[in-house]
Amino acid sequence: PSFVSIYLDRTWIGLRFLRALRLMTVPDILQYLNILKTSTSIRLAQLISIFISVWLTAAGIIHLLENSGDPPYFTNSQSLSYWNCVYFLMVTMSTVGYGDIACVTALGRGFQVLFLLVGLALFAGSIPEIIDIVKTFPKYNGTYLSDRGRRHIVVCGHITYESVSHFLKDFLHEDREDVDVEVVFLHRTPPGLELEGLIKRHFTTVTFFQGSIMNTVDLQRVKVHEADACLVLANKYCPDPDAEDAANIMRVISMKNYCEESRIIIQLMQYHNKAYLLNIPSWDWKQGDDVICLAELKLGFIAQSCLAPGFSTMMANLFAMRSGEPSDDMQAWQNDYIQGTGCEMYTETLSPTFTGMTFSQASELCFVKLKLLLLAVEVRPDDGGDTKISINPRGSKIPANTVGFFIAQSAEEVKRAWYYCKACHEDVKNENQIKKCKCKNFIGGMMVHSVLKSQQIGQHITTDGKPVQPNGVAATKSGLQPPPTAVAKTGSPVKKSVSMKEESAPEIVPENPRAPIRQDPMRNGHPVIVQPASDFDFEKTEMKYDSTGMFHWTPARSIDDCILDRNQAAMTVLNGHVVVCLFAHSDSPLIGLRNLVMPLRASNFHFHELKHVVIVGAVDYIKREWKTLQNLPKISVLNGSPLSRADLRAVNVNLCDMCVILSAKVPSNDDPTLADKEAILASLNIKAMTFGDIITNIESMGDSKDALNNMGDTTVKRPGPIYGTNVPMITELVNDSNVQFLDQDDDDDPDTELYLTQPFACGTAFAVSVLDSLMSTTYFNQNALTLIRSLITGGATPELEIILAEGAGLRGGYSTPDTLSHRDRCRVGQISLSDGPLATFGEGRKYQDLFVASLRNYGMLCIGLYRLRDAALTTVDATSKRYVITNPPFDFGLLPTDQVFVFIHWNKRQSTSQ
Repeated sequence: PSFVSIYLDRTWIGLRFLRALRLMTVPDILQYLNILKTSTSIRLAQLISIFISVWLTAAGIIHLLENSGDPPYFTNSQSLSYWNCVYFLMVTMSTVGYGDIACVTALGRGFQVLFLLVGLALFAGSIPEIIDIVKTFPKYNGTYLSDRGRRHIVVCGHITYESVSHFLKDFLHEDREDVDVEVVFLHRTPPGLELEGLIKRHFTTVTFFQGSIMNTVDLQRVKVHEADACLVLANKYCPDPDAEDAANIMRVISMKNYCEESRIIIQLMQYHNKAYLLNIPSWDWKQGDDVICLAELKLGFIAQSCLAPGFSTMMANLFAMRSGEPSDDMQAWQNDYIQGTGCEMYTETLSPTFTGMTFSQASELCFVKLKLLLLAVEVRPDDGGDTKISINPRGSKIPANTVGFFIAQSAEEVKRAWYYCKACHEDVKNENQIKKCKCKNFIGGMMVHSVLKSQQIGQHITTDGKPVQPNGVAATKSGLQPPPTAVAKTGSPVKKSVSMKEESAPEIVPENPRAPIRQDPMRNGHPVIVQPASDFDFEKTEMKYDSTGMFHWTPARSIDDCILDRNQAAMTVLNGHVVVCLFAHSDSPLIGLRNLVMPLRASNFHFHELKHVVIVGAVDYIKREWKTLQNLPKISVLNGSPLSRADLRAVNVNLCDMCVILSAKVPSNDDPTLADKEAILASLNIKAMTFGDIITNIESMGDSKDALNNMGDTTVKRPGPIYGTNVPMITELVNDSNVQFLDQDDDDDPDTELYLTQPFACGTAFAVSVLDSLMSTTYFNQNALTLIRSLITGGATPELEIILAEGAGLRGGYSTPDTLSHRDRCRVGQISLSDGPLATFGEGRKYQDLFVASLRNYGMLCIGLYRLRDAALTTVDATSKRYVITNPPFDFGLLPTDQVFVFIHWNKRQSTSQ
């Protein structure tokens, strides 16, 4: 510029504006520095750098030409600043042209004409592309910034408005204590408008990020390595469950590969896919990793309902957070039910006052004094191994600092178990006044007087000042001790498929060597006289239990040996059995029928008590499931249709203890609400049947084929309900809204939540959606899932999981004292108050009286009632329905028609070998 200025004999601006062209190299530099990594960011940087560099360079040329003037005399120049030139070119490129600034030199106007050809094309091409890239740039692409001292969890997998709303409703429920946890969702696609609105409503606790859980960069963005836990949600309505499980297992592998210490809770659809999680080296259930297998738990819940109708509803309400607020607008039965839905499962450390007590003493103290229901305790083995959860244990004393599992309305109520002090609270009448006392400050919170007197307290609670009989049972008031005739009537086996609800007194056994005749009070008002089946010396067989001792086992049988046709089924005496109506195509995804049958084959049942399972459905599908069923005893298959009344009559559906309606068909993408059409039609078909005027031709067992003899059922056919509406039934639904079609006499609104509908309250419907709550329940309380699984599966253990992961099915094992001891565990039962040793409590007594007497005399732990919806009924008729009442209040009045949910101890004395 200096030489040009001397030559022209005037000041010259120069060409320094050309330096703006160096901006085009900025994207390359950013790539060298590893700042730009994605294709969109690189393209965006290139477009912006080209546009700005051309714009600034052209502005410099205009600035030079206009300020210099036209040669050779340079007399027509005008004074323009550089930034005025920048403004002028932007107005020109955008075709606005305000006219406030214009070129006056010929060179300037000539350049402007040429620049319009290039600049307009550049403007029209670059700006829309830049806008498109910015639009597609993830809105949720930031990095999670954690607050100091605040925990967060990462949720991934199937993220939709429905799944997120159900999860947050339970996770952020007001009954949970101090939920100071931030929920971070990570998903590949941005949220829809509904989900975005939901996230904004919970903006203080919920954050959404767009990204893939398979990408290490995205895992770093959401701070997986700092997360308290990572939750993987499954799509319960996917057309290919195995593919869904494989995708979720890959997500687990990705997170574990990024951070081995991460605690992961995953939902899986299929039971057999749990084995793949064991292949992940860093997967460790001891460190909090857990899997919620929807098929296992869903069918387990249904299996327990075969033993105690309504139990699936009770358990589902226990681990889901419900408000449970009664209303004056509702019927009396609805208020009773809703009050029970407000109960949840909590854990709390027992105060030193409980040290040295037996579980029965502690449970009675909690119920009577603290108004809490103590279900189970955490037991640490003497060898120092892993802690185990023992439900209603008998015999052992409670050590110090034992964790108890409670049913209560809120976490605040459960604190009474830790605050309770014999010295300070013995005279307190109102349980709400049991607060933290000053005694807790002495000797690190251990009350010396409580420890020393715990045995004394327990004795006082148990005997209540009454003399103790030699067998350890306190002498009770008249009416509490059952008469011998009643004991004999309810304590002896009635048939090989004895339901637990028929065993009113599991610890009382008649001493009369002659097997008595027993009248079953539970067949809906139809008394039946049945000669009990003899329990042969089953324990002398070589292998009768699996290798863990938790389940009954039999050598593998071919499915051909267990297939019945309609005529064979009609000739078979089926009574007190379980009918499984199964809808499936030959290529339908496996649902894992083993998870339905195994809880019914738990070793804490005697062999004669096992209910026979008859599966009605397509044999082609059942053959694919048979490898997992071939080692379980007492199973038969009828190749037929669950919609055929002839097939249903052939299997005596009116005499079954439970009819289970399942579907393995894949929901249609066209209309998902039609996924339950077969199940609903089958349910309505059975309810419309009548049985009084149909007499089937029954021949003797000897005339049937070997497949029938495998059943081992020698009981006679008993009169059952005349109307199909009285057949015990539970229907599995895919879509919650379809529950409105099951009961024609209910007035449930289609928008009513599933748990508030009549079929669910009565225990006749079950949907997999109720298991959503288990994710948050497991996160807050790792032992809760272990407790639920042990209750539902009949005793599945980590050892058994490893055996089943091999894919060869159950293995038989020789009986040893160690494996036989596994039979001594609690199970679910249902006791009638219409007859038997507890019948006196149905005559206007209170629930607390029943609870205390059952616990003291029989070691049974009462957890709820199954009551007739129409309380005015004194007998069960064709229109009667029952509903579930979870953990009734202590002063709740009892009725003779009530049935009681209980945890029963295994009765050793029924085994002939002992």
